Amino acid sequence: MIKAIIFDINGTVTDIYTSESDDHIWRTTANFLDYHGIKIAPEKLKQEYFFRLKRQKEERNEPFPEFDVVALFASIIADHSGGEDPELSRNTALLFRAAGRYKLQLYDGVKEVLDMLQKKYLLAAVSDGQKIWALPEIESVGLGGFFREVIISSDHGFRKPDRRMFDMALKKLQIRPDEAIYVGNDMFHDIYGAKQAGMKSVFFRSNQGNQEFCGAEADYIIYNFRELPDAVKFLEK
Repeated sequence: MIKAIIFDINGTVTDIYTSESDDHIWRTTANFLDYHGIKIAPEKLKQEYFFRLKRQKEERNEPFPEFDVVALFASIIADHSGGEDPELSRNTALLFRAAGRYKLQLYDGVKEVLDMLQKKYLLAAVSDGQKIWALPEIESVGLGGFFREVIISSDHGFRKPDRRMFDMALKKLQIRPDEAIYVGNDMFHDIYGAKQAGMKSVFFRSNQGNQEFCGAEADYIIYNFRELPDAVKFLEK
Protein backbone atom coordinates (compact mmCIF):
# COMPACT_ATOMS: atom_id res chain seq x y z
CA MET A 1 0.00 0.00 0.00
CA ILE A 2 1.33 3.44 -0.93
CA LYS A 3 1.57 5.75 2.06
CA ALA A 4 3.82 8.57 0.82
CA ILE A 5 4.79 10.46 -2.29
CA ILE A 6 8.24 12.05 -2.28
CA PHE A 7 9.20 14.77 -4.72
CA ASP A 8 12.25 16.32 -6.26
CA ILE A 9 11.89 20.12 -6.23
CA ASN A 10 13.75 21.99 -8.97
CA GLY A 11 12.60 20.86 -12.39
CA THR A 12 9.80 18.74 -10.95
CA VAL A 13 7.50 21.00 -8.95
CA THR A 14 9.26 24.29 -9.67
CA ASP A 15 10.27 25.56 -13.08
CA ILE A 16 13.45 27.39 -12.17
CA TYR A 17 16.31 28.88 -14.12
CA THR A 18 19.52 30.11 -12.51
CA SER A 19 22.95 30.96 -13.87
CA GLU A 20 26.41 31.59 -12.47
CA SER A 21 27.97 32.58 -15.79
CA ASP A 22 26.79 36.17 -16.27
CA ASP A 23 29.33 38.84 -15.39
CA HIS A 24 26.76 40.99 -13.61
CA ILE A 25 26.28 38.30 -10.93
CA TRP A 26 29.91 38.52 -9.89
CA ARG A 27 29.99 42.31 -10.17
CA THR A 28 26.87 42.60 -8.00
CA THR A 29 28.26 40.23 -5.38
CA ALA A 30 31.66 41.93 -5.36
CA ASN A 31 29.99 45.35 -5.00
CA PHE A 32 27.93 44.03 -2.09
CA LEU A 33 31.06 42.80 -0.33
CA ASP A 34 32.73 46.15 -1.00
CA TYR A 35 29.97 47.85 1.02
CA HIS A 36 31.12 45.67 3.91
CA GLY A 37 34.77 46.64 3.54
CA ILE A 38 35.85 43.58 1.58
CA LYS A 39 37.53 44.48 -1.69
CA ILE A 40 37.74 41.73 -4.27
CA ALA A 41 37.48 42.13 -8.03
CA PRO A 42 34.54 40.35 -9.71
CA GLU A 43 36.75 38.09 -11.82
CA LYS A 44 38.85 37.20 -8.78
CA LEU A 45 35.69 36.43 -6.81
CA LYS A 46 34.49 34.13 -9.58
CA GLN A 47 37.81 32.29 -9.69
CA GLU A 48 37.90 31.83 -5.92
CA TYR A 49 34.27 30.67 -5.82
CA PHE A 50 34.76 27.84 -8.30
CA PHE A 51 38.17 26.88 -6.88
CA ARG A 52 36.74 26.54 -3.36
CA LEU A 53 33.64 24.76 -4.63
CA LYS A 54 35.82 22.15 -6.33
CA ARG A 55 38.01 21.80 -3.24
CA GLN A 56 35.00 21.37 -0.97
CA LYS A 57 33.66 18.57 -3.11
CA GLU A 58 37.02 16.82 -3.26
CA GLU A 59 37.34 16.99 0.52
CA ARG A 60 33.93 15.34 0.98
CA ASN A 61 35.36 12.05 -0.30
CA GLU A 62 31.90 11.04 -1.53
CA PRO A 63 30.86 9.44 -4.85
CA PHE A 64 28.31 12.23 -5.35
CA PRO A 65 29.56 15.15 -3.24
CA GLU A 66 27.63 18.31 -2.39
CA PHE A 67 29.09 21.67 -1.38
CA ASP A 68 28.00 24.25 1.20
CA VAL A 69 27.64 27.73 -0.30
CA VAL A 70 27.51 29.54 3.04
CA ALA A 71 30.76 27.90 4.18
CA LEU A 72 32.24 28.73 0.78
CA PHE A 73 31.50 32.44 1.07
CA ALA A 74 32.54 32.35 4.74
CA SER A 75 36.00 31.17 3.72
CA ILE A 76 36.32 33.90 1.07
CA ILE A 77 35.19 36.58 3.50
CA ALA A 78 37.53 35.36 6.25
CA ASP A 79 40.52 35.28 3.93
CA HIS A 80 39.89 38.81 2.64
CA SER A 81 38.85 40.44 5.91
CA GLY A 82 40.90 38.63 8.51
CA GLY A 83 37.86 37.46 10.46
CA GLU A 84 34.66 35.45 10.39
CA ASP A 85 31.24 37.02 9.83
CA PRO A 86 28.46 34.39 9.77
CA GLU A 87 25.68 36.90 9.06
CA LEU A 88 27.54 38.44 6.13
CA SER A 89 28.33 34.97 4.78
CA ARG A 90 24.63 34.05 4.75
CA ASN A 91 23.59 37.37 3.27
CA THR A 92 26.22 37.11 0.54
CA ALA A 93 24.98 33.63 -0.38
CA LEU A 94 21.41 34.96 -0.63
CA LEU A 95 22.45 38.00 -2.66
CA PHE A 96 24.42 35.76 -5.01
CA ARG A 97 21.40 33.52 -5.60
CA ALA A 98 19.10 36.49 -6.09
CA ALA A 99 21.44 38.00 -8.70
CA GLY A 100 21.56 34.75 -10.67
CA ARG A 101 17.92 33.67 -10.48
CA TYR A 102 15.93 34.45 -13.62
CA LYS A 103 12.82 32.31 -13.20
CA LEU A 104 11.00 30.64 -10.32
CA GLN A 105 7.45 29.41 -10.77
CA LEU A 106 5.34 26.29 -10.36
CA TYR A 107 4.60 23.97 -13.21
CA ASP A 108 0.97 24.02 -14.27
CA GLY A 109 -1.31 22.20 -11.85
CA VAL A 110 1.20 21.61 -9.05
CA LYS A 111 -0.78 23.18 -6.20
CA GLU A 112 -4.05 21.55 -7.21
CA VAL A 113 -2.42 18.12 -7.51
CA LEU A 114 -0.53 18.39 -4.21
CA ASP A 115 -3.67 19.58 -2.46
CA MET A 116 -5.48 16.52 -3.76
CA LEU A 117 -2.73 14.07 -2.89
CA GLN A 118 -2.09 15.33 0.63
CA LYS A 119 -5.61 14.30 1.61
CA LYS A 120 -4.56 10.65 1.28
CA TYR A 121 -0.75 10.50 1.35
CA LEU A 122 2.19 11.84 3.27
CA LEU A 123 4.13 14.27 1.08
CA ALA A 124 7.86 14.91 1.37
CA ALA A 125 10.71 16.35 -0.68
CA VAL A 126 14.22 15.07 -1.38
CA SER A 127 16.19 17.55 -3.44
CA ASP A 128 19.73 18.45 -4.40
CA GLY A 129 20.69 22.03 -3.65
CA GLN A 130 21.47 24.56 -0.96
CA LYS A 131 19.14 24.70 2.01
CA ILE A 132 19.59 28.46 2.38
CA TRP A 133 18.08 28.84 -1.11
CA ALA A 134 15.75 25.87 -1.32
CA LEU A 135 13.55 26.48 1.72
CA PRO A 136 12.80 30.17 0.95
CA GLU A 137 12.11 29.24 -2.68
CA ILE A 138 9.63 26.56 -1.59
CA GLU A 139 7.90 29.20 0.53
CA SER A 140 8.02 31.75 -2.30
CA VAL A 141 5.96 29.55 -4.63
CA GLY A 142 3.46 28.73 -1.89
CA LEU A 143 4.42 25.13 -1.13
CA GLY A 144 5.63 25.57 2.44
CA GLY A 145 2.72 23.75 4.03
CA PHE A 146 2.65 20.69 1.79
CA PHE A 147 5.75 18.69 2.73
CA ARG A 148 5.98 16.73 5.98
CA GLU A 149 9.75 16.39 5.57
CA VAL A 150 12.27 18.22 3.34
CA ILE A 151 15.70 16.65 2.78
CA ILE A 152 18.25 18.98 1.12
CA SER A 153 21.65 17.72 0.00
CA SER A 154 23.69 20.66 1.35
CA ASP A 155 22.89 19.50 4.89
CA HIS A 156 24.62 16.19 4.32
CA GLY A 157 27.59 16.65 1.99
CA PHE A 158 26.29 14.24 -0.66
CA ARG A 159 23.55 14.34 -3.28
CA LYS A 160 21.32 12.09 -5.36
CA PRO A 161 21.51 9.42 -6.66
CA ASP A 162 23.14 8.45 -3.35
CA ARG A 163 20.49 6.25 -1.82
CA ARG A 164 21.09 7.74 1.62
CA MET A 165 19.14 10.80 0.45
CA PHE A 166 16.09 8.63 -0.16
CA ASP A 167 16.64 6.46 2.91
CA MET A 168 16.59 9.53 5.16
CA ALA A 169 13.15 10.50 3.91
CA LEU A 170 11.81 6.98 4.39
CA LYS A 171 13.20 6.87 7.93
CA LYS A 172 11.69 10.24 8.84
CA LEU A 173 8.32 9.23 7.41
CA GLN A 174 8.62 5.81 9.12
CA ILE A 175 7.69 3.86 6.02
CA ARG A 176 9.20 1.08 3.90
CA PRO A 177 10.55 1.70 0.37
CA ASP A 178 7.64 -0.21 -1.19
CA GLU A 179 5.23 2.19 0.52
CA ALA A 180 6.56 5.26 -1.30
CA ILE A 181 6.57 6.71 -4.79
CA TYR A 182 9.31 9.09 -5.85
CA VAL A 183 8.55 11.76 -8.45
CA GLY A 184 11.44 13.40 -10.30
CA ASN A 185 12.56 14.91 -13.58
CA ASP A 186 16.05 13.42 -13.87
CA MET A 187 16.56 9.82 -14.98
CA PHE A 188 19.93 9.53 -13.23
CA HIS A 189 19.65 11.52 -10.02
CA ASP A 190 15.96 10.82 -9.38
CA ILE A 191 14.77 7.66 -11.08
CA TYR A 192 17.99 5.64 -10.84
CA GLY A 193 18.48 6.81 -7.25
CA ALA A 194 14.93 5.94 -6.21
CA LYS A 195 15.28 2.50 -7.80
CA GLN A 196 18.48 1.84 -5.79
CA ALA A 197 16.49 2.69 -2.66
CA GLY A 198 13.74 0.23 -3.60
CA MET A 199 11.08 2.83 -4.35
CA LYS A 200 8.60 3.03 -7.20
CA SER A 201 9.13 6.06 -9.41
CA VAL A 202 7.33 8.49 -11.67
CA PHE A 203 9.38 10.38 -14.24
CA PHE A 204 8.09 13.86 -15.06
CA ARG A 205 9.46 14.67 -18.50
CA SER A 206 9.75 18.40 -17.86
CA ASN A 207 11.96 20.98 -19.56
CA GLN A 208 14.90 20.11 -17.27
CA GLY A 209 17.04 17.15 -16.25
CA ASN A 210 18.58 14.09 -17.85
CA GLN A 211 15.92 12.52 -20.04
CA GLU A 212 17.73 9.18 -20.32
CA PHE A 213 20.22 7.14 -18.34
CA CYS A 214 21.34 3.60 -19.07
CA GLY A 215 19.96 1.28 -16.42
CA ALA A 216 17.23 3.66 -15.26
CA GLU A 217 13.62 2.99 -16.11
CA ALA A 218 10.70 4.72 -14.44
CA ASP A 219 7.59 2.81 -13.44
CA TYR A 220 5.45 5.54 -15.01
CA ILE A 221 6.11 8.60 -17.18
CA ILE A 222 4.08 11.80 -17.18
CA TYR A 223 4.34 14.76 -19.50
CA ASN A 224 2.16 17.15 -17.50
CA PHE A 225 2.05 17.44 -13.72
CA ARG A 226 -1.73 17.07 -13.77
CA GLU A 227 -1.21 13.47 -14.90
CA LEU A 228 0.39 12.53 -11.57
CA PRO A 229 -2.81 11.32 -9.83
CA ASP A 230 -3.35 8.82 -12.67
CA ALA A 231 0.24 7.61 -12.24
CA VAL A 232 -0.24 7.13 -8.51
CA LYS A 233 -3.49 5.26 -9.07
CA PHE A 234 -1.76 2.96 -11.56
CA LEU A 235 1.16 2.23 -9.22
CA GLU A 236 -1.16 1.40 -6.35
CA LYS A 237 -2.45 -1.65 -8.22
